[in-house]
Amino acid sequence: MELTAEQIEHPYRVTGDYTPEQARGYCERLAKSHYENFLVAGVFCPKPLRQHFYNVYAYCRISDDLGDEIDDTQKSLILLDWWERELDAMYRGEPKHPVFVALQDTVAKFGIPADPFRNLLTAFRQDQSTPRYPTFEDLLGYCVNSANPVGRLVLYLCGYNDDERLALSDKTCTALQLANFWQDVIRDLPKGRVYIPLEDIHRFGYTEAALLERKFTPEFAELMRFEVDRTRSLFAEGAKLGEMVDRRVRLDVEMFSRGGLEVLRLIESQGYDVLTSRPSVSKGRQMQMLFGRVAAGLFAR
Repeated sequence: MELTAEQIEHPYRVTGDYTPEQARGYCERLAKSHYENFLVAGVFCPKPLRQHFYNVYAYCRISDDLGDEIDDTQKSLILLDWWERELDAMYRGEPKHPVFVALQDTVAKFGIPADPFRNLLTAFRQDQSTPRYPTFEDLLGYCVNSANPVGRLVLYLCGYNDDERLALSDKTCTALQLANFWQDVIRDLPKGRVYIPLEDIHRFGYTEAALLERKFTPEFAELMRFEVDRTRSLFAEGAKLGEMVDRRVRLDVEMFSRGGLEVLRLIESQGYDVLTSRPSVSKGRQMQMLFGRVAAGLFAR
């Protein structure tokens, strides 16, 4: 018998009706329970936008968890379909889950279309069926759905939806996704996923078999150097976005890039060996970067 979403145990299945206030509280608690979001909806986010960031973050967080934390492909696909039905219900004006009760106001206030939300689900479904990417272009195609929608949602919240800003955001978000791939090689291998393009692995004389055995070699170091360099170039191409947004949200936008660039720096500092240990930005270093950026902004005035 085929499973339904209602038969699958997961932490995001809720029952009962939620008032808008209760739903907003649900999203805020979920957002604050994940430390990595502090750069997005922390103290420097304009207060009128903060709840809307929580609402969008809650949607993205749950979508990601349904795709990546279930450890069962069939169940993940069933739950992602369920989550999309909940999204559809919200756009019909019939939200049920508290995330969508809260998100309905955000979508209406900022005129956010369904596409960015749907594209994320497309990427998480793709994760269930596509563990390898033959070319860099194939990987970029994945980023169109997995990373770029997040930046676009942030821009909508900031009041921007023009093609130029969206394109710059796409470059930054793709670069962030790539930096995360290079950072998480040893996390993805146990899941059977390899995001390093196979054409690049072969180009540098490395092999997929060696990767699966986590063999760090000079060839792998050169491969990772190549990926880091072109990822840094993407960050540079998207950097202009920081100059094209309101000063109140510029810090948050720029901190996205700074965090990604710091990951690339850490990969370089450990000789491109991401097979022995995972480079990670400590909370202390994140705060140092944050306050360094604030200070730079103050002295520039």
